[in-house]
Amino acid sequence: VAAPASSNGRSESLLFVPVEKRFPKIRIRTKQAASLYGQRLVVAVDEWAMDSEYPAGHYVRTLGPIGDRETETAVLIVEHDIDTRPFSEAVHNCVPPLPWSVTPEDIADPHREDLRHLRVCSVDPPGCRDIDDALHLRVLENGNYEVGVHIADVTHFLHAGSPMDDEAAARGTSTYLVERRIDMLPKPLTEDICSLRADVERLTFSAIWEMTPEAETVSVRFTKGVIKSSAALSYQEAQARMDDARVKDPLTEDLRRLNALAKKLRGKRAARGALTLASPEVKFQLDTETLDPMDVGMYEVREANQMVEEMMLLANIAVANAILAKFPGCAMLRRHPTPTPRMFDPLLRVTSALGLEIDVSSSSALGATLDKAHRESDPYFNKLLRILATRCMTQAVYLCAGTVPVDEYGHYGLAAPLYTHFTSPIRRYADVVVHRLLGAVIGLAPLSERGRDREAQKEVADNLNRRHRNAQQAGRASVELHTLLFFRQKEVVAEARVSKVRQNGLIVFIPKYGIEGPVMFSEAEAWALDEERMCVRRVGGAAGATHTVLDRVAVRIKVEQLSMNRERLVLTLVDAEAEGVAVEPAPAPKP
Repeated sequence: VAAPASSNGRSESLLFVPVEKRFPKIRIRTKQAASLYGQRLVVAVDEWAMDSEYPAGHYVRTLGPIGDRETETAVLIVEHDIDTRPFSEAVHNCVPPLPWSVTPEDIADPHREDLRHLRVCSVDPPGCRDIDDALHLRVLENGNYEVGVHIADVTHFLHAGSPMDDEAAARGTSTYLVERRIDMLPKPLTEDICSLRADVERLTFSAIWEMTPEAETVSVRFTKGVIKSSAALSYQEAQARMDDARVKDPLTEDLRRLNALAKKLRGKRAARGALTLASPEVKFQLDTETLDPMDVGMYEVREANQMVEEMMLLANIAVANAILAKFPGCAMLRRHPTPTPRMFDPLLRVTSALGLEIDVSSSSALGATLDKAHRESDPYFNKLLRILATRCMTQAVYLCAGTVPVDEYGHYGLAAPLYTHFTSPIRRYADVVVHRLLGAVIGLAPLSERGRDREAQKEVADNLNRRHRNAQQAGRASVELHTLLFFRQKEVVAEARVSKVRQNGLIVFIPKYGIEGPVMFSEAEAWALDEERMCVRRVGGAAGATHTVLDRVAVRIKVEQLSMNRERLVLTLVDAEAEGVAVEPAPAPKP
């Protein structure tokens, strides 16, 4: 909104400038002009007359001052249609009162196994309170392993057709922003009643395998259970236990065996054609009082992360096979469409320019050739190629079985003919649907009429895809916001990689901060673009400089003030040696 003159209580016509640049300015009339300047507003469009340059709308509400962290977070929540309304009384009435504990009736339930004797533990990000999953491993008398994946039994409390179920189905997923979590279910469930916390008894839906030490499956079964977790570890804590040879307690030995199994399972998946994909993920350290970002860096993936991931994949694939076999016309699956050859053109143009041969004829061929693509002088080179490869693919989506041909059910990235989501029912409604399907498979409760209705389940899957996409985009927008806030008070020169070349500049990726953005050349300079070699060369009086895709460059990162209190992150090329400035190096990814 342009700065208003004194309105003296008169209604004024103002232009509202949307955050999203694709949308037109919107003309609104208001008597509050002076109080709206410099604020983020919500405006509704009423009409767009054929003879008007702008649509007409009306003021709805003020979110807060432009640039404020809470205001900008509110903006991204509105932009991505994330439901933050408090849960209704009807929803809260579906939640058991606290304190809650497992009852003797729960333990005596003939359909629920008492698994409290098992040495179970969870491994999650630090500070995790909504603990969906836990693991166990014990050595059997025949030398094989019993491996358990224990998932919070959310459907024991979330009954189909209840107000809480309707609300969870509409929200579809929890949304994770940098400084907050927006729950799909009320907190008493997510952080207490369902959360598989240490040293308390909790209800689970468990998948239990007998496996050989070489990770061959002998058998698998599914059961409702009661567990008592021995420990709730962070990834770092679990990794430290496994790495310290002096630590030999039973739980740590269980983790080491699970990790060894996970490595073998991962190797088997790779042999089938599963891909190791990559995306830039960053982690913020926040001020505990203000929640402002104090530090930012690349998210570190440890073997402990991969161990948990492999066990979750194992469970999801096993459950997918079980529910589809019983319900071929309504099972909830997750598919990752096979990319068409043309979709890999951006990757192939880069690798061709660099003299690399990448085979995209199958996921196996792609994975094998990516594994060989290294540059000794740049430890980040292979991860950059994997990021480029990942961007060539479409997103995985939910589907109701029977709505697409059977040969399209597969998950390309995982090289899995069937896949679903079973392991996170606290935060994903798709997993709730799958729990109900699996419960019907093992005879616990019949599937509801709506659960069998293919069209109804297709609508559920469509909503889940929309909500999942919105939550992901909101999460990325939150990262971008906090990155901007972090650089408000500092100017940094960091190592970057060229991800694209253009006639008038470069697109660069800064690994340490997960930032990708444009670097514009000076208008006083002339540059020649060679699209085949994917490079750009300076010509004219100061000829000589050349930038090729995936080259290292030094980039200055700073925040630039714009009009109306707006800001943007600006990247500029730096000749670090000439300017005598220190360059923050890119972190070397761990193998």
